[in-house]
Amino acid sequence: MALKKSEQFALFDVDVPVPAPADVQAHEALQPSLFDVVEGKSAEPITELADATVESTTNAATVDDAEPDVSETTPAAPPPISLPPAGESADGHAVIVTAAGTYTPSGQVLTGPVDSVEKLDKLIRWATLTPLGAPAQIWVVGIDACEMLGWVIDPGSEDDVDDMEVLRTRAAQELSGVLQATLNPMLTAGWELRGDPGHVVHLSRTTGKFTSMVDIVIEPYVWTYWNKDFGWGNRVGDMGILGSPTAGTYLPDDDLSAARELGRRLAWCAQHLGVLPGPTPARTGAAVVDKIKRERTRSGKGIVVTAAGPVPPLDGEHRGDLEPAVGWTRVPDPEELDGAAVLVSIDQRAAYLASAGMLEFGYGKPRHLRAEVARAAAEEAKTPFGLWHVTLPAGNMLALPDKMPLPHPHMLADQPVQTWVTTVSLDAFCAPVADGGIGAELDDLDITEAWVYPEQGRALDKWAKILREARKVAVDTDDAAMKRFLGSCYKGYIGRMVNPDMWTAKQMQHHHQPLWRAAIIAHCRWRGRRVAMRIARETGRWPLRTVTDSWVYPLPDGIDIADGSDALGKMTLEKRAALTDDLVTALTVARDTHEINLAIKAVFTDEDEGNY
Repeated sequence: MALKKSEQFALFDVDVPVPAPADVQAHEALQPSLFDVVEGKSAEPITELADATVESTTNAATVDDAEPDVSETTPAAPPPISLPPAGESADGHAVIVTAAGTYTPSGQVLTGPVDSVEKLDKLIRWATLTPLGAPAQIWVVGIDACEMLGWVIDPGSEDDVDDMEVLRTRAAQELSGVLQATLNPMLTAGWELRGDPGHVVHLSRTTGKFTSMVDIVIEPYVWTYWNKDFGWGNRVGDMGILGSPTAGTYLPDDDLSAARELGRRLAWCAQHLGVLPGPTPARTGAAVVDKIKRERTRSGKGIVVTAAGPVPPLDGEHRGDLEPAVGWTRVPDPEELDGAAVLVSIDQRAAYLASAGMLEFGYGKPRHLRAEVARAAAEEAKTPFGLWHVTLPAGNMLALPDKMPLPHPHMLADQPVQTWVTTVSLDAFCAPVADGGIGAELDDLDITEAWVYPEQGRALDKWAKILREARKVAVDTDDAAMKRFLGSCYKGYIGRMVNPDMWTAKQMQHHHQPLWRAAIIAHCRWRGRRVAMRIARETGRWPLRTVTDSWVYPLPDGIDIADGSDALGKMTLEKRAALTDDLVTALTVARDTHEINLAIKAVFTDEDEGNY
């Protein structure tokens, strides 16, 4: 039965029993709702009380005789404001905490303010959240909510430091100290810290053989964590699901508006990616991979990669990337600017995501092949995935267009170069010049050794499909925040494949796949070159500059060099600027490629915006 209104009590005044492992599922199914019917009324958010009320049902039924502990009550707070409805996909997996109250991601009111760590512990245990590709999450939104929990730091002002990294480091250290000093009630209650606490507090609690995990994400302090997902030098960059302050996609300043938008994004991520967002975009990409891995393991269908694929020991290994992204500029001939009216930049649409879904990647323990055996393997009908030690001929010895970069960043114009390349580049070299290659025979490349993998297949095809379909939803609905987030997810994940330090946990080591990343970069580079050669054939126009997968052209009016298709990997118009007299003059009088780059940057911002 429902409690009479005079008998209602606040959640935080009740000792909530922790379910035994065998009862976890039943406990979740019978969890008392904070939207229960009161006095026969239809279910609706309860906003009359500072703390929402619960109905006596299952394990909580024993609290019928409980009375509020008046000695621990806090001054009455304004009733929680109900957030507008949103998707419910993240409900049961995450809770949002503000100074006004707590909410499900879909906007339903749960409780009043969480003004102590003890109440936070009680909320977590009551909510019995379940993981969704990542541990369950408690999001603390707004500095006022942090102050209620005693999580206040004062690292100083950015105006007082020359390097933002100094302030960030100071803030991160201070935050860790504050958290360690205030989390004792939760540790005493049986929770354990996984790693040092920071903007994400990783907690676990073991009861018998059952271990529950929850991540507390402290929104106002996310900026204290820096890596290439979050910031570049002195500026704050993309902060995962929270967005980018520089791009205008960060959460609103008002706490409840921020909670509302965060709930929408959490639900969106759960619905379209099938996971909660990770602490960084790269971790979100990894969570999607792991979700697919678990599904394939259960079904016995599809490729399941369980081990890391580090770079094998290479003789004569080049420093830096095995397959660098291209970066090239040239000084234009004066006649190329005659009649040109615009400067355009075209860019492959979601280039890395497109290649990740197309390519077959190697896995398993690689075999080392010498000389004749390596050359024989390269001549197989289907060249195995791997690395090949080749000699690249001098660019000047080949019939290559002089208004294009050399086909591989390791190539030199005036002398041969010995280097390691992926199978993707090996295939590219054998392609005709018109298709972006050099028209080489395998004998021309003088393969001396190789590392090849026993298994290969489209290991990331489903991953790419999930992100591709989610991206389409974001594009179709003009959802800039989620479009950028997805771009950060796939680029962050592919970028971090090269770094074993990102994947030190045993269950995460299979994400360390530097050769997959190298193959993706090589494929994007080759595909862009192939398009540039086609544009030259069809229009007689040549690029002035290329960086990664974007190409800059001076064009007359009426020429459209972008692809008509909206498929991933196709060329889309990224930027466009009028070719003014001043710009023509700057390009004409430029003495070297550095001055050309300065002139182009003056009209094109360097914001990494076209590849999402």
